[in-house]
Formats: sequence, C-alpha cells, structure tokens
Amino acid sequence: MSLFRFIFSKTFLIQIGLAIAALVVLAFLTMQWLEYSTNQDERIKVPDLAKLSLGRVEVTLDELDLRYEILDSANYNPDYPKYSVIDQVPQPGKFVKENRKIYITLNPSGYGKVMVPDLIRRTRRQVEPTLRSLGFEIGSVTYKPDIAKDAVLELRHKGKLVEAGDELMKTAKIDLVLGDGSGSYTGDLNEDDSIEGDGIDNDNDNNDEF
Repeated sequence: MSLFRFIFSKTFLIQIGLAIAALVVLAFLTMQWLEYSTNQDERIKVPDLAKLSLGRVEVTLDELDLRYEILDSANYNPDYPKYSVIDQVPQPGKFVKENRKIYITLNPSGYGKVMVPDLIRRTRRQVEPTLRSLGFEIGSVTYKPDIAKDAVLELRHKGKLVEAGDELMKTAKIDLVLGDGSGSYTGDLNEDDSIEGDGIDNDNDNNDEF
C-alpha cells in the first residue's frame, strides 16, 4: 500500500511532470541543433547569370546569400548586352555553400581597337585573310592603274586612307584599292612568289621579234 500511495502522491507526480518537461525541452533543443547543423551544410544551386546587368546580378545573388566579384572584361561579344555577364565561375547549376563568391566577367561596351599592319604592295590573296584574322571585314574592292595585278595599293576606311600603324575598331570594314595589271610600276612586291596575271606576256614578246 505504501508504494501505491507513493505513486499517486503529490511529490511523485511533481517529479514525473518535471521529468516529462525536461524531456520535451531536450527534444526541442535537439531539433534546433539538428536544423542548424543541416543548414550549415546546405548547398545552394548557382543561378545562370548570363546576360544579366550588374544590378540584377546583385539582387539575384543577395537573395541566395551569395556574393560576387568582377573579373577583367573579356572581348566584346555582340550577342550579349553591353556590361552584362558574359561568363561566370562556378558555372550555372553547380552547388556551393552559403556566402560563396561567384566570379563574373562583364561584356565591355564595344570592340577594342586593332592596329593595321603594313600590307601595301602585298597581294590580295595575302591581305584579305590577314585582315579577317585581325577581326576586320573586307569592304569594296576597286582598281587603279599599276603593273602589278591585284597588288594592294591603298587601304581605306569610310573613304579615308589607312596607314600602317593606324588603329581601327575590330569588325571595321576596310576597302581595298588594287593594281589592275597595267600602268607604271611604283614599288617592289612584298611576296616571295611571283604574281600571276601581271599583264606581261614574255612568250608573245619573243614571238613578235621573229
């Protein structure tokens, strides 16, 4: 009977209540700690920042608790808006930790300038690929009297004469003025091999002598 009385006594019930309360508090604290630990390991998916302005990048990354750093600008890409993101590291879709820094490269405002090399007296078949490799476009092709057929006599841009060492914007259109194979010879060709179709027919000249 004494045990039965103790179980239902006020003292025992208070102890049971305190024990249950302690278990509840311990369970709550355990859940909070687990949630905190899980968040510490939480991975954030890197968004695609391509073509976004710097303002949009800042808002997008701030919402994800990520940071950014701007790298040096790349070559101008006309497919992207000016000053928009043209490249990023890590790439979109990768998973990173909170507060990770995303490195971005911005599209510059336009093409850079390229120096025009000395191409005078070179042949057309040499000059055109050289200009294209530098990023220029070939414009109109006109001819002037000269003994060397297809030798470059002048380079022009928007009607103005272009000299060796001048700088033009990349993708600028350069017009060629070539020799037509007749007229006075005004200089040496900068080419190892001979120019075809120079307007001189040695065989005919020799035949005329007979």
